[in-house]
Amino acid sequence: MSQVVAQQVESRFRETFASSAALYDRAVKLFPSGVTHDSRYLKPFPIYIDHASGSRKTDRDGNELIDYWMGHGAMLLGHSHPAVVEAVAAQVGRATHPGACHELELEWGERVQRLVPSAERIRFTNSGTEATLMAVRVARIVSGRTKVLKFAGHFHGWHDQLIPAASPPHDAESGYSMPGITEGVFGDLVIVPPNDLEAAAAAIAEHQPACVIHEGNGSRWGAVPARAEFLQGLRQVTAESDTILILDEVITGFRVHEGGFQSVCEIVPDMTTMAKVLAGGLPGGCLAGRADLLEALAFENSLGKKMKHPGTFNANPLSAAAGCAALDVVATGEPSRVANRQAARLRQGLNALFAEQGLPWVAYGDFSAIKLIPGYQGPAPEGDDWVPYEGDYRRLDVTYDESLGHAFRCALLLGGVDWMGWAGSTSSAHTDADIEATLSGFATAIELLCADGLISAA
Repeated sequence: MSQVVAQQVESRFRETFASSAALYDRAVKLFPSGVTHDSRYLKPFPIYIDHASGSRKTDRDGNELIDYWMGHGAMLLGHSHPAVVEAVAAQVGRATHPGACHELELEWGERVQRLVPSAERIRFTNSGTEATLMAVRVARIVSGRTKVLKFAGHFHGWHDQLIPAASPPHDAESGYSMPGITEGVFGDLVIVPPNDLEAAAAAIAEHQPACVIHEGNGSRWGAVPARAEFLQGLRQVTAESDTILILDEVITGFRVHEGGFQSVCEIVPDMTTMAKVLAGGLPGGCLAGRADLLEALAFENSLGKKMKHPGTFNANPLSAAAGCAALDVVATGEPSRVANRQAARLRQGLNALFAEQGLPWVAYGDFSAIKLIPGYQGPAPEGDDWVPYEGDYRRLDVTYDESLGHAFRCALLLGGVDWMGWAGSTSSAHTDADIEATLSGFATAIELLCADGLISAA
């Protein structure tokens, strides 16, 4: 019996998801810890999905689950949206990789340009990680400087240049050390507290960085939310200091608003990174921004030096087809409005449930994100714009008990809800009935966790 997941939760979990247990036995012989993405690791074993549609997905045992992973945020329209399915099916028989330019890449880029204020020029990549890596390199080439300023807790992909300080602990003693990252990398990275404009301005003045990069609406999809006023201030500070501002909209792009978080804030960053919703659920990312900056990618440019950028699957026709279809729906503005509204309903419902159960937990978040804090110690929520602990990142961006985290997710799965750790995201496919069923699933999970002595409610 695992010591991580308590007895009743684990025994029911093993019985309910028996096929996943068998598949995981195969996986551990293939992959480190049996998974292909860190976030999918779960004790005693992860679940294996067979198919998905709308807001729901079904595992290999036929268990239907309301999904709040939503393709790690990519599935704003829900799973298997008919327009995306039709577009990809039509393209797959024509060509998946012609190794040449094709018209769909133009149509995809033109849609991005119409929606995103900063997109004077665009270069497609295969992921958000590649897009932020490109953004930093372009900034260094154009500016002639080397340092990069980032905010503690902000995640910009897993490459060396930006992965330090992407997760807690946030203290001076930790030094944000990370296995495999060299001292040379840290020497070129300036880390400042999130939402601290004074600290950012001082660091820019002292270090003269090539660029400042900010993650959408704050640390890891708003765990430490950023407000429009801060982004507007940051835009002014970077403009006055002639410092390139990169807004990482890999998550927020097209999700919070059809024009991204920059449209919400009414700013125009120098460069924007995008992925996830951009490609309609298929692999794909891009860097968009000022024409003079992206000229660093052009042959025979005025800079006299070109950034090398291959990439076997850049702007591949299948991702382009899915992206075009998805962005046509996104452009109506309805997907983001629905997803945002349903997330607000769920946050409110969860807080009411936690209060009713006498459970010291709280839900918060912006747009279509729902964040949970177990063991919350603070005043009760006040409206949907409320931020716990007055936005103190040292209290919001923390690591919670691992044993409880695994048991909580298993208990929610038994209640028919697939939750992404301590957070979730809605889509435009989530219905009122889904929200009610999710609240019921949370009630079931709380009951199970209480029965196993992992939490206590009044």
